[in-house]
Amino acid sequence: MSEGAREDGSPAPGEAAPASPADAAVPPVGALKREAGYFFAALYFFTRLPAPAWVGHSAPALARSARYFSAIGLLVGGIGAAVFALTHFFWPLTLSVLASMAATIYLTGAIHEDGWSDTVDGFGGGWSKEKILAIMRDSRIGSFGATALVLILLFKFCALLELGAALIPAALIAGHAISRFCATTLMATLDYAREEGKAKAVASKLSPGEMVVGALFVVPALVFLPPLPVACGIVLALLATLWLARLYRRQLGGYTGDCLGAVQQLSEVAFYGGLLCVFS
Repeated sequence: MSEGAREDGSPAPGEAAPASPADAAVPPVGALKREAGYFFAALYFFTRLPAPAWVGHSAPALARSARYFSAIGLLVGGIGAAVFALTHFFWPLTLSVLASMAATIYLTGAIHEDGWSDTVDGFGGGWSKEKILAIMRDSRIGSFGATALVLILLFKFCALLELGAALIPAALIAGHAISRFCATTLMATLDYAREEGKAKAVASKLSPGEMVVGALFVVPALVFLPPLPVACGIVLALLATLWLARLYRRQLGGYTGDCLGAVQQLSEVAFYGGLLCVFS
């Protein structure tokens, strides 16, 4: 959820034209195709996975696709879990965890990690809204961003190791799903911070109904983990989200695409940390 661009020139995560008015009533078959279009729009723009040709580059679909961000998290986390399970047959735990992390980073094009490093660079080196946004837009990575990226990846690696092989697959699926839902809460509560930008067009406020849809995709990801650790993980993920949201509101008056990526990254590792509060 950062502000990048695809090599083929098509819109990147966050690029779209303004959202269309509220969805009109359509027959059931048409409604299913419309929702599938929203899902595949999110799949195309936020992963490297192919989408059906009929989806195209629909701007209205991307604008409404935020309700499926947590569903994309289920898919990305599921692939990471599958890579871990497969490689753990012949590799030690450390290498299997690294393989699963590499798989999810490749799958998403590192857009969330890029958003995290850009955001830390901006807030670390900027003293005004204009300066922060300018630094975040710079394609170069600074010392703040590089350090933060290394630390968050190291935290994720160590946390997954501490969870152990039995819980890692379920933790990956849940962590990716809930962290993307946390990112969508900013779209429901904050304004877009830039006058113009790649993510501005997709930055329409999510409705309560869309938020409910997003939350429903998180629920199945949590049922395979112990209830008390899950509760701790959710609390820490929400606290991380609230902290960043308060920072964004105070310093920027809203969020950017990079800010969403930062929320995804921090809330994901916070969730893993919460799981470990009971186990350690």
